[in-house]
Amino acid sequence: MGAQSGLGRPGAGLDDGPHACRFAPALPPEGAQSDLGRPGAGLEMKILILGAGRVGESVAESLVSEQNDITVIDTDPVRLAGLQDRLDLRGVVGNGIQPSVLRDAGADDADMLIACAPLDETNLVACKVAHDVFHIQTRIARVRSPEFTDGSALMGKEGFAVDEVICPEESLTTYIRKLIEYPEALQVLEFSQGRVSLIAVRAVEGGALVHHVISDLPLLAPGLPMRIVAIYRRDAMGLDQQITCDGSTRIEIGDEIFVLAANEHIRQVLEALHRRDEPVRRVIIAGGGRVGLRLARHIAGRYKVKIIESNAARCEYLTTQLPGDTLVLQGDSTDEELLDEEHVKNADLFLALTSDDEDNIMSCLLAKRMGARRVLALINRRAYADLVQGQGTQIDIAVSPAQTVIGELLAHVRRGDVAAVYSLRRGDAEALEAVVRGDRKSSRVVGRRIEELPLPAGVQIGAIVREAPGAGAKTGKQVIIPHHDTVIESGDHVVVFVPRKRMLKQIEKMFQVSATFF
Repeated sequence: MGAQSGLGRPGAGLDDGPHACRFAPALPPEGAQSDLGRPGAGLEMKILILGAGRVGESVAESLVSEQNDITVIDTDPVRLAGLQDRLDLRGVVGNGIQPSVLRDAGADDADMLIACAPLDETNLVACKVAHDVFHIQTRIARVRSPEFTDGSALMGKEGFAVDEVICPEESLTTYIRKLIEYPEALQVLEFSQGRVSLIAVRAVEGGALVHHVISDLPLLAPGLPMRIVAIYRRDAMGLDQQITCDGSTRIEIGDEIFVLAANEHIRQVLEALHRRDEPVRRVIIAGGGRVGLRLARHIAGRYKVKIIESNAARCEYLTTQLPGDTLVLQGDSTDEELLDEEHVKNADLFLALTSDDEDNIMSCLLAKRMGARRVLALINRRAYADLVQGQGTQIDIAVSPAQTVIGELLAHVRRGDVAAVYSLRRGDAEALEAVVRGDRKSSRVVGRRIEELPLPAGVQIGAIVREAPGAGAKTGKQVIIPHHDTVIESGDHVVVFVPRKRMLKQIEKMFQVSATFF
């Protein structure tokens, strides 16, 4: 049976124990130059981006900032001109599946193609041409259809020759589902196939660790291994600033805290910093587009779900795609009368997932004012996201669709063996999972204690996933919250928090294997 339709209804350092941050001296000013990111230090990769839409623009912005040689291909000259005015990149007007256009864009000596045009077929064909004609080494395609997945024969060299499939809608759905499962968190990001997570949480009154210094954590939360890798605190101007944290750092109300812990400890870590919220039971989704529908499919049955969609034809389609206990309402999510009649005041989570940033912001503010416990807005424009989360508004979480997939792309750009990457704080910081290879002669990290590593100020190694002695690969992984004297071994998966992108080159170099290290 299809979903119910509402059509016509009114509408201390590491020495202080596993909880503590390693002492980091004050970070240099954001604009300060360093050898790692200075202009003229050399371009890293030559990358072609097909599509200058929201995803393509965000990808280009992120990669340009890392001194990569970027060329963007799009059929819209006005959109390309705007990108070229704002970013240090080259634009080529044309159809990216045509060999002549790809050649003009520099495909003959490109290292990577990222195809994120609006249509799946465009991206798939572009990857095929890039492989067969130009032999571009790495080809990544944005694909919305679930028919095309990683590992299928269609994606192989004899098919469309796609190395990696990315789907922003699926990434976003996975991201939001974690926030529904852990309503106290601002972010829950998994590493090492779900064995360890980086959790972002806002410290509130009532949390067991709030108003205590980090060195007290072993006494206040005994038997709870975790690493606080960063703390951001709002200054007098209302801007979040990273503070140096060591054993004497006191956790204050309002601090945004990044913690690494094994997945089985997520709930305990959240309760220690935030206190436990009531579990989510009632969810209202504003917007029945691709993201809203995909999310509703995943959570229907576990939660009581209502969807508000303005388009009547789309509402009819939604009723055929969702279970009968999902209520589909035709209406405007910024309509106060509709929200009141649908008891938004009783909603545990209100999600604004339309394609309109302004509507998402306004409907969230309205829902929050009317009593919704927690609200989340999907926001494409970075300026809006900064404004919403940086000026103390009532919106609990602002999510950028493009930022949720940036990490999937960055894992292919990073030097060395990188298994996972997450872009944090709207691209300013990053967390990555590096796989340690080699031996003491060929590696800068193997056989060395963490205190011996030349980590830039503020960079934290927060967790290590290691093969347990005598155990098989599938069942024998152990999560280690390291101390200053923990020795890194070959085969370790090391999770690193990097507060500023200019530090990434040094981190990448540290984990690269070289036969000529000495």
